[in-house]
Amino acid sequence: MAFQTAITIAEAVKKIQRRELVLPAIQRAFVWNDDQITRLFDSILRGYPIGSFLSWHVRSETSGQFKFYEFMREYHEKDNRYSKELDIPKGQAVVAVLDGQQRLTSLNLALRGYYASRVRYGKKTQAKSYPTRRLHLNVLREAAENERGVKHDFRMMAEPVVHPTDGNAYWFPVYQLFDTTDLGELMGMLASHGLGNNGYASTLVGALFSAIHSKPMLHFYEESDQDIDKVLDIFIRVNSAGTVLSQSDLLLSIATAQWNKRDARKEIQALVETLNGTDQRFWFSKDVVLKSGLMLTGVTDVGFKVRNFNRSNMLRLEERWDEVSDSLTVASGLLGDFGLSSANLTANSVLIPIAYYIHRRGLDEHYRDRPAEREDRAAVRSWAIRSLLKHGVWGSGLDTLLRELREVIDKHGAERFPVVQLEERMTARGKTLTFTPGEVEDLMESWAYGSAGVFPILALLFPHVNTRNVHHIDHVFPRSLLTNAKLKKHGKYTEDQLNEAIWYRDSLANLQLLESPENIAKKDRVPREWAQETFSAASYKNYLELNALPDLPGSVDEYLDWCERRYHLLGQRLAKLLGTTWEAPLQQVP
Repeated sequence: MAFQTAITIAEAVKKIQRRELVLPAIQRAFVWNDDQITRLFDSILRGYPIGSFLSWHVRSETSGQFKFYEFMREYHEKDNRYSKELDIPKGQAVVAVLDGQQRLTSLNLALRGYYASRVRYGKKTQAKSYPTRRLHLNVLREAAENERGVKHDFRMMAEPVVHPTDGNAYWFPVYQLFDTTDLGELMGMLASHGLGNNGYASTLVGALFSAIHSKPMLHFYEESDQDIDKVLDIFIRVNSAGTVLSQSDLLLSIATAQWNKRDARKEIQALVETLNGTDQRFWFSKDVVLKSGLMLTGVTDVGFKVRNFNRSNMLRLEERWDEVSDSLTVASGLLGDFGLSSANLTANSVLIPIAYYIHRRGLDEHYRDRPAEREDRAAVRSWAIRSLLKHGVWGSGLDTLLRELREVIDKHGAERFPVVQLEERMTARGKTLTFTPGEVEDLMESWAYGSAGVFPILALLFPHVNTRNVHHIDHVFPRSLLTNAKLKKHGKYTEDQLNEAIWYRDSLANLQLLESPENIAKKDRVPREWAQETFSAASYKNYLELNALPDLPGSVDEYLDWCERRYHLLGQRLAKLLGTTWEAPLQQVP
């Protein structure tokens, strides 16, 4: 690795313009925001060092073996977030940037192009939410005192820029510095706007011109070894030192470098967006997709290790990408059918073995509603929810667990979801789904309204609920009638009973699942009054049985006694569903 002679910012941008500086496919996408770009230029104008850069000289006989991308010039958050692949002519050498992509891309965008990000509260689907902005500098005033610690007022602004007439701001277009090699032209521009005699403005523009064109500020260290494994090792060592670039980003970059016909970065990002949905129903990450890819394509070790992302494994993933995508899409849809979402899915990894089972059987979207598969879906649902409720299942030892679940599904999952065999193997690994009476008590006491685990518990307790429909977690006795002030005003409870009543208010004892329209219609009415208007005598009895409800309370006077009885009924039902017993005495409240 050799230290190169320092070059100016203008020289570096010209190299980018001539495609002499390119990006290797192992680099991730551009992620800097406009604040980071303006901070970079504030540092440049103040004469601060902006760090060194690491490059890789790829010789002409080697360059044809790899993918390369051009530096982004026109960033658009909606329509143009990724760099375009370059078709490097055969026999042409290139210099690929291993460290410094974000800074160099920012320089290229600011001096040659534009930056279009969504404005606050702008609708994602509307073009006007993404105004094209270019870098400007106020040459009349320093930045106002702020927490950002910047001195100069650089801003990304949409054109045409309105220049105030009060003499507080003149927004100089920074991008005009790149194509202008004559400082006199810039001074003439200032003069044409009545700033020819403004010493501060002239000094500032002159200093910025010098920083771009005259001062050799960029220091490159260049690697010339042509061994891709060594280059990847250097790249990972350099980039993994920070906290911003995640391990999955690095491994995704490696996958991108090794796919032949598809762009792994775009394909994986598109799948993540599909799984999460436009309404952000889930928050699955690239990590989940990449680990699923290893799992579904049969890679022995599913750990996030560089050696697992070798060329052979990545080509296998590319070849089977459509199958992987389809299986993950069906699996995420199935979790949604179970009523799970970003708000209550406490472990994203549960998606992976379900996707593998779907992949193993070759199931498609019809599995989600085919009548013949109803019992199988119920088995998947019960297993998934219990695994989410059991502490530690999806924590440490995840890679080993996934490999063993895959073995069980391969051996026993050709026709049905092998719940019994999966749980036997999980128990052997110390990941049992058997619950003790104490764990049932913990579930009853620990999860309350607003907690992520409440919906899975309610879904398990009430399997009759069609969670494919939108359901609300409803307070059986309206929360608004159980405020501390209202209960005190009621005057019927002692201080201890008041504390119990408040605790029960948001506990499982006072919660149920109601479909959205039904819950809206219920409003804040006393439960018995609502039920009498909603149900016939027969349907009321059925409603109580299905939801483990004692006869509904008709007033606050009956509320506390009713909660104690419902708490007991739910605990017994939950214990039975979890394969254990539970006998809590009435009035057992923290």
